Amino acid sequence: MVSSRWLGGTVPAEDEDLLSPAQVRRVTAVLALGGVPREDRADGVQQVRLRLIERLSKGAEAPRDLAAWAVVVASNHAVDWHRSRNRQELVSERLRSTGEWRRTVPGPETELLTLAVAEVLDALPALQRQVLVLRYYADLTVPQMADVLAVPVGTVKSRLHAAGRAMKARLENEAAVEAR
Repeated sequence: MVSSRWLGGTVPAEDEDLLSPAQVRRVTAVLALGGVPREDRADGVQQVRLRLIERLSKGAEAPRDLAAWAVVVASNHAVDWHRSRNRQELVSERLRSTGEWRRTVPGPETELLTLAVAEVLDALPALQRQVLVLRYYADLTVPQMADVLAVPVGTVKSRLHAAGRAMKARLENEAAVEAR
């Protein structure tokens, strides 16, 4: 075992994982929702582990809420992935990949709604998309999001509000166009 502090204990040995299986699943889901293709998600999970190792090796304390911290790092990685490649993932690939974490089998109406939501998420600015994914897909509370994003609670609330209004307006606009 390495002698660095780890959540009241020691950092796991090389053959032990820094993230629990549940945390790995959440990180993978956030990467999928962020548009990172399936073949790049394992690298994204490794990036989260590396960020944690870097943090601990610098003598910083382990995050108070490791699960929340990990999904924010994953969300940031997804944003970086898009910036570095300067492209968006195809909506159909994203929908196929998000099926991995879905608990129910969707019907035709659910698939259409999911497609519409994915398209609207794609169209949102990165910061708005990030807070929506963290809130509704990673199940973080507003205070958890503020803590791990290192922004005030009010900033998180205003981003959520703006993102929700933008999503509602776009979905209503699409519904009006389809009704014609």
